[in-house]
Amino acid sequence: MAKAKLDHKVESPALIEDFYRQMLLIRHFEEKCNFAYRQGKVGGYMHVYIGMEATAVGINHALRPGWDYVMAAYRDHPQPLLMGADPVSVMAEIMGRKGGLSKGKGGSMHIYDIERGFFGGWGIVGGHTALGTGLAFAAKYRGEDRVTVCYLGDGAANAGVFFEVMNMASLWDLPIIYVIENNEFAMGTRLEYHASDTELWKRGLPFGIESERIDGMDVLQVAKDAARIVERVRSTSRPCVLEVMNYRFAGHGAADNDRRLYRTAEEEEAAYQRDPLPRLERVMLETNAMTREKMEAIDEEIKAQVDKIYEAADAIPFPDPAEVYADVYTDMEPEKGH
Repeated sequence: MAKAKLDHKVESPALIEDFYRQMLLIRHFEEKCNFAYRQGKVGGYMHVYIGMEATAVGINHALRPGWDYVMAAYRDHPQPLLMGADPVSVMAEIMGRKGGLSKGKGGSMHIYDIERGFFGGWGIVGGHTALGTGLAFAAKYRGEDRVTVCYLGDGAANAGVFFEVMNMASLWDLPIIYVIENNEFAMGTRLEYHASDTELWKRGLPFGIESERIDGMDVLQVAKDAARIVERVRSTSRPCVLEVMNYRFAGHGAADNDRRLYRTAEEEEAAYQRDPLPRLERVMLETNAMTREKMEAIDEEIKAQVDKIYEAADAIPFPDPAEVYADVYTDMEPEKGH
């Protein structure tokens, strides 16, 4: 811990405040999503990122805005928020409104912002790793120095397709980072019950892929590690497997109301001691980067901002039922000879 405190002192107060605001936005946005779900204003299934904020914030900081590619699974609300998407459009999509990023027809698990390099939001566990690998292949084929970040959960790290695409990524020298978000549970199944080797970072070693495990609950350390790894992947055009250790404070999905079936109150309480927000607050107080009064003022500011986001999204109408089949198939005419 002493070394971590020393490292934290090199960070600028402005950057620390930026990280703090980003994590608070994600935390309060996700809490409002849970509220909307309980109000019956979110259809389908929904998965929130509460407790895991430092992972997305730290990794996003290392990427080139509007250039690098990002793909997530079904816990996909934070990435577009961090990449510059209109938060009202993100909330509107979650609530199934026509002003959403997918016109209200994708919902929580199918958020896209291609203009900013966010390619979803996918519901098939592990299946999206092939699509993320395809993005990295496209960048390599075009001679672009883009890096692709493909998030997946600890359960998805067991999917057969993941092993297939790691082989391809290593064989073809693809610039992709597979970020395994290890929050210790695949739905309600503990890590040790679904993985014969619980050190998931080792998944890349048989393929000659540089692989490592980092602490995903410390935003400053995640940002430093991500900067180093992204630069290496960009310069070498070689893949990486990055296991990020974090913990979700909410259930697997919004309908998961009985977490006590698979984890104890004692282990949750221990995990709360690692909460990335209070953890950063302690650093800010220790380094005189911010006062407690300013933290509280920022927290209230972000809460009010999220309230306005929710109200604006809730005022947007639902899609016209006549548009249900629009955008399902392409309207493009095939080129001659194809």
